[in-house]
Amino acid sequence: MIWYPYEQMKTMKQPYKIVDAKGVYLYTEDQKLIDSVSSWWCMIHGYKHPELTEAIKTQADHFSHVMLGGLTHDPVLKLSEKLESFLPGDLDYCFFSDSGSVAVEVALKMALQFNTNRGSNRDTVLALEHAYHGDTFKAMEVGDDEDYHFAFEEKKGVVHIPTEISALEDAFHKYHDKLTCFIVEPLLQGAGGMRMYDISFLQRARELCDQYDVLLIFDEVATGFGRTGYRFVADEVLPDILVLGKALTGGYIGHAVTVANHKVFNGFYSDDDRHALMHGPTFMGNALACAVALKSIELFERDNYMEKIKNIESIMRREMDGFTDPRIKEVRIMGGCVCIEVYDSADIEGFQDFAYRRGVFSRPFLKYMYAMVPYIIQEKELVQILDTMKAWFFN
Repeated sequence: MIWYPYEQMKTMKQPYKIVDAKGVYLYTEDQKLIDSVSSWWCMIHGYKHPELTEAIKTQADHFSHVMLGGLTHDPVLKLSEKLESFLPGDLDYCFFSDSGSVAVEVALKMALQFNTNRGSNRDTVLALEHAYHGDTFKAMEVGDDEDYHFAFEEKKGVVHIPTEISALEDAFHKYHDKLTCFIVEPLLQGAGGMRMYDISFLQRARELCDQYDVLLIFDEVATGFGRTGYRFVADEVLPDILVLGKALTGGYIGHAVTVANHKVFNGFYSDDDRHALMHGPTFMGNALACAVALKSIELFERDNYMEKIKNIESIMRREMDGFTDPRIKEVRIMGGCVCIEVYDSADIEGFQDFAYRRGVFSRPFLKYMYAMVPYIIQEKELVQILDTMKAWFFN
């Protein structure tokens, strides 16, 4: 029996069974659905993209996987080289893993050991309120969403602050000599409620991290590859460590990467074996994942996805302009994301089935009805999603 995620198995409703998928569409036995959430925000190219499928098939004809312990291979070498040129600044050193949560664990482990290697006893992480960084234990510690992690409430050595510059400055004033790092989902806090904040907060964070010698970590697992309207938020404010996942492979295979700058890498580069990063996921640098990631990045650049995202945001703003309802607290739009937050979660109960009947797959949660669409979506399909969201409030 399958144990499904984020569900009370005793009371959960039967999930929709998918029998095929192509482009932006999911197919059940009786319905054709536009996937409005990109399978948890990763399927930026849609489903069954011929070039991505072919990249996997071609690599599988050679080999699907070999360990990186004592071995290497062309797909991982080429992906590392591509990311070195593709990413901003001196984010040059790629540590691969098999999921976003693990990649966050690696980033936090890097930050802690970076300080240990240089003889520092700093042991505190600064993070945001309403943060979500994954479901593994260290990722849960820096997260701040009790709806996901209420069973694991004890958090030692983590300070959470709101996305307010005054709170940021107060935290650095009070804890700067204890901080190993500051970790954020830049500009868009996904699972915490599609919360959006201004880039000036990150600019000030960069200044304070420089002033007090604290590492800045951007978790762009969800926000990377254009979701915020920026290619990467790291293009605008440069972190010391960048975490990527989800869209890294176009959603075709689970894979992630933690990318460190020269300062962080050099903190481990030593004649002392104890200064090495002792971490090694079995499937890090998986050959199939690296091959499809290379093709995904090629498509992103070749087909001008940033222009596609700009157009998606423009349509969202046009269609949602002036839309309101007494039950709605706020409508938020950023890049390839639109969110309707209601005052009471009961006001969106039943929306998933309502959307299903109208040919849209949606997965609202808590008080949030949202869409984070594949970037290949056409205007008619996007409008259908937005019309479905609005129609709920007239139902």
